This record gives sequence, structure tokens and C-alpha cells, in this order.
Amino acid sequence: MRLFHISGAGAQELTDLAGLTQPDACLEGYLWISLTREELRGQLAEVQAVLQSVGGTRLVDLHVSDLLNDQLPSHHDYTSDYDVLVFRRLVGDGGRRDIPATPEAAMRPPTPMQTAPSAPAAVDPVRRRGGLPALRRIDTRPVGFAVFDRVLLSVHPEDGSMRDFFASRLSAASHAAAAPALDARALSARLPTGPADLMLRVVNHIVDGYLELRRELSRQLDHWQAELLDSRSRFSNWGALMQARQALRHLNEVCEDQRDAMQDWLDELETLPPAGKAAGREHELLMVRSRDVLEHVERVTHHVRRLEQDAETAVQMHFNIQSHRTNDIMRVLTVLTAVFLPLNLIAGIFGMNFDSIPLLHKTDGFWIALASMLLIALVLVLVFWRKRYLARTSS
Repeated sequence: MRLFHISGAGAQELTDLAGLTQPDACLEGYLWISLTREELRGQLAEVQAVLQSVGGTRLVDLHVSDLLNDQLPSHHDYTSDYDVLVFRRLVGDGGRRDIPATPEAAMRPPTPMQTAPSAPAAVDPVRRRGGLPALRRIDTRPVGFAVFDRVLLSVHPEDGSMRDFFASRLSAASHAAAAPALDARALSARLPTGPADLMLRVVNHIVDGYLELRRELSRQLDHWQAELLDSRSRFSNWGALMQARQALRHLNEVCEDQRDAMQDWLDELETLPPAGKAAGREHELLMVRSRDVLEHVERVTHHVRRLEQDAETAVQMHFNIQSHRTNDIMRVLTVLTAVFLPLNLIAGIFGMNFDSIPLLHKTDGFWIALASMLLIALVLVLVFWRKRYLARTSS
């Protein structure tokens, strides 16, 4: 479990939940309680007591079940006191990106342009024969958020890598608070202004993982499409192709649920009237950040749909090319049959069992018949060549 007290002066990591149940605990700023599902299941009573003391209410039992559910799709729910957002992230994308050296870069929300592609690893021949190795990364786990006015409760998968990544960012900002060259206003601008702002930054980081996967999928699908469209190759890895289509369909469903969840969150923000000028400014920033996250999710959804269409189009073009190649072969065979048909007719006529056949008893009759057959074959080949029946088509 990681526990942070975040205020305008910085982020301070706390050790336990015992001192937060007092009435005067956390008078300024807000709390971030980050746990795994097993930790929440084991310390549910203590967490509920802190939420009652600082947040003003406890979690509903149904929402507790949602946060503990490892198979729950992305969705959004709310009460009059808090919001619940469940967002599925990629397994293994827990935030292994490099932590920026400067505090400004540490608390700045990541964008797709700032993430550098990882170094290409050695390709295993078995994995390469299996089709698209990147599709095997499409395994997701839910991350749950309970957003109060002064508390953010986040429930992560068992690895806890995502929360540790953002805890490192908050630690970097808290260490920068001790530097005399920085004033408190500049530091507070880099820190999340509230639980909702911190939650949106985590969600934005999750979506960026899908954007990175998008580039890898595009590169590998382009290679696979080139293999499908090559008329000289004999593509036989249809089992991997079916698995790829199922994985893309699953990813599309995940992105659809994420978009619906973010749209519900954004709709609720639009219905909340801000009280005061400062609250209105913070509300506008939340709206901007929420729309940015929603735009990233829609971008991933659009790209996944395009990948599905590209895969379907490549398969259809593969069969069209094979059908076109078969038609070319059948055309050539038909032309050759048409060339030899009159020759077979002549050979059949001279093979009849009659005594009186022209040219049969002449010494040069064989050569005359053979020359006639060659002349007919040559004329037919020229005619078919002029009609482009024997022309080689580019595949």
C-alpha cells in the first residue's frame, strides 16, 4: 500500500492509516490511498474508517465488490458523495517509462509524442512464425478509482507497478519542494490539483500504453499484409490469423467500454455547477483534461477499427490474388488446348482406316501434313498473342 498526503506544499508519503481516522487529520490538501486488490480485501475496515473520517462517507458495498472484481469491464458509476471509475489497462504496462529528471517533467501528463519506442528485441523464429507477437500483449486488468472531494482511492492489479510509477513522480515533486530556487506556486502548478486531476493523469497514462501498442500493431500488421498480398508466397498460418482477429475484436470491445466510461464521467462533470471562481477554474481544467483523455481513447478505438478492416481487406485481397492467378493459369491452359485442338483433328483424320486418303501414298505427304500443322499452330499462337490471351499479367 502507498499512502500520500498531497497539498500545495508538496506530496508527503505516510506510513499507515492509523493516524488518519482522527478528526483533525488531513485538514489541507487531499489523500491518495493506493492499494492492490488483496490489500484492499485485507484492510477494508481501516480504509472505510479513513474514508468516513476524511471523505465524509464510506464506500457502498456494491462499489467495494466492483473494485475487488478482477473481470469487471471499464465503466463509471457515481453517488452524491463520490465517483467510481473502472478502467482496464494493459498487463505489463504498469509505467516502465523513464522518470523525468526535472520536477516539471515529472508531473506533466505524458503525451503520445513524448514516449519513445522501445529498442527492438531479437525476434524468435517460433514467435515470428506465429503471426503477430504484439497481439499476445492484449491482456488487460481493471484499475478502480473512488474519487471523493478530498480522497482518491485507487485499486490496482497485484503487480502494483502503475501506482509505484506515479508514487515515484509524487516523490520527485516532494523532494523538489525542498529546493530554495522553486516557489510554492510553481510546485503546486505541477502537482495534481485534486483527486479527480490525479485520477485523470493515471487514466491518461493507461491510455498512452494503448497508443504505444497501436504503433507496434501497425508495424507488424503491415508485414503480415505484405506476406498475404505476395502472390508467390503460400500463406498457411490461418490459425494465427483467426487469433489475431479475435484479439483485435477484444481490444475494440475494451476501447468501447473505456470510451463509454469516460463519456459518462465527462457528462457528469458537465452537470456539476462550479461554486466560486477558483472552483470554476479547477472545474474547467478537469473538463479539458477529461476531453483530452476521451480524445485519446477515441483515437485508439478508431485505429483498432482500422486495423480490423485492414486485416479483413488483406484476407480478401489475398483470395482475390489467388483467384486471379488461377484465372491466368486456366487462360493459358485454354489457349494451349485451343492451339492443339486443330492439330489433333488433323492427326485424327490421317489416322482413319481408309485406303484412299489424300497425301497418304505420297513420299512427301508426311512433311506436307507436318508443315500444315506447324503453320496452323503458329497462326493460332499469333492470333492469341495479339488478343493478349498469352500476355503475362503483373500481380
